[in-house]
Amino acid sequence: MKISFENADKVNGLLTITVEEADYNEKVEKTLKDYRKKANIPGFRPGQAPLSLIKKQIGEQVKMEEIQKLVGDTIFNYLKENNIQFLGEPMSSDKQEEQDLSKPAPYTFVFDIAVAPAIELELTDKDKLDYYEITVDDKLVDEQVDMFASRAGKYEQVEEYQAKDMLKGDMKELNADGSEKEGGIVKEGAVLMPEYIKVEDQKKLFDGVKRGQVVVFNPKKAYPNSEIEVSSMLGISKEQAANVDSDFAFHILEITRYAKAPVNQELFDAIYGEGAVKDETDFRSKIAEGIANQLVSNSDFKLLQDLRAYCEKKVGKLVFPEEMLKRIMLKNVKDEKEVDEKFEASIEELKWHLIKEHLVKTNEIKVSDDDVLDAARLQARIQFAQYGMNNLPDETVDNYAREMLKNRETLDGFVDRAVENKLVEAMKKVVKLKNKKVSLDDFNKMMEELSLIHI
Repeated sequence: MKISFENADKVNGLLTITVEEADYNEKVEKTLKDYRKKANIPGFRPGQAPLSLIKKQIGEQVKMEEIQKLVGDTIFNYLKENNIQFLGEPMSSDKQEEQDLSKPAPYTFVFDIAVAPAIELELTDKDKLDYYEITVDDKLVDEQVDMFASRAGKYEQVEEYQAKDMLKGDMKELNADGSEKEGGIVKEGAVLMPEYIKVEDQKKLFDGVKRGQVVVFNPKKAYPNSEIEVSSMLGISKEQAANVDSDFAFHILEITRYAKAPVNQELFDAIYGEGAVKDETDFRSKIAEGIANQLVSNSDFKLLQDLRAYCEKKVGKLVFPEEMLKRIMLKNVKDEKEVDEKFEASIEELKWHLIKEHLVKTNEIKVSDDDVLDAARLQARIQFAQYGMNNLPDETVDNYAREMLKNRETLDGFVDRAVENKLVEAMKKVVKLKNKKVSLDDFNKMMEELSLIHI
């Protein structure tokens, strides 16, 4: 087999492979013999059909498949062995002449190769980046305490209505004179939250009402543009609701209020496990610690974004094989307009991808299965923490993380995250960081501004 590679320029390559019969014949013969052993051909005992007959039936197909596999393997092995970093996939060249595989070898195959531009980048402690350390203030802790208390709360029966309470009772349709309408709509066990009534004068009818009282209101006026709300409240169809404009008497039988859990030992034990927290001071300290740990990932993400911007500026403009890349994109997208619309953004992402690969390689960053699992574990704990589940056993978190990794797309995402996590940690030791303390509100504003820049 003959292989040659030539560069039209630094980012466009031409790979030529000439295949001789000796390159594939042995594998073809073996495949045919293996098939013969299992072939069940009429007129012959299993495995006893003449090899010549097998060749006649499937010989050409097997030959084509073996040549195709050989060429594919040869391309990627050659590029790897010769440290040629390529983009996308090799594409058949317009210099390719038609090959008739039914005729004797040799066969020549020509491929266009999109070669990645060389990255020249070295970072040292002379390179400076800001690192934003998000401070955990009382406001953040208060919000977390409130969230824990809210999630551990329960519904209680009360006597007098306040905003956000839920009312339950019986509703009866009334005549214009206020009397009960014969054959009118009756809804027993109707549920209503006056807080969500759209019209203010209808909402005010419920101010300060007590259990056992009757309130006369008009559902149609309360929800003037929502037949769905009216139909759900009265237990009628949407079509019926469109024609209902009567007042209704609402006999309030229950007033239910959601009460937050008290901030006491019971709440401490529920969140962090029995005896792990002794008092409110300890509780708030534990919360602050947890928030701080979670916010490190925010700070690291910002550092990664800043690292990207810094490196892209330092590397400068890169020349890409644009025509070749558009051909590759078109093969996948099938729409030239979409390719044109997405091309610049794709080039930006590709540039960062190459820079990131360069940094990973030059800093000898390796990612193991455990690193990927750690990334999934961290995400799992963050998700559980959002629901106040902070004291879950390691086994539970591990099982959840492993389940997430079973999905191929999710797995790829965690591999990327593991790489980026290790890259950030490596960069913290390479470049000079200027620590800046910032509130979460200011940090979020900064990230919003950053996202707007990239829209």
